[in-house]
Amino acid sequence: MKELKKHNVQGPVATTFTASNTGSWRLERPKVNFEECIKCGTCAMVCPVNIVEIKKEEKECVVFDFNYCKGCGICANECPKKCISMVPERSEV
Repeated sequence: MKELKKHNVQGPVATTFTASNTGSWRLERPKVNFEECIKCGTCAMVCPVNIVEIKKEEKECVVFDFNYCKGCGICANECPKKCISMVPERSEV
């Protein structure tokens, strides 16, 4: 009998977003309160398109690649400190 391999699948859904340029259709984008951030990297681990970078040495430690961010809000929902909020894309905030 053939042995099946076990796979560790992380994430809230089985759908994988493609890393294509988001363009102008994103309605919301993540904004980080850097004073509250503990640099745990949870947001980077749960991002379905892998566009979050954690720079632990810097004050603004969470960097999003907004060219590819879909605005899904998973990072904000999964942040243990709730220091990521979703703001309107056209916001000046």
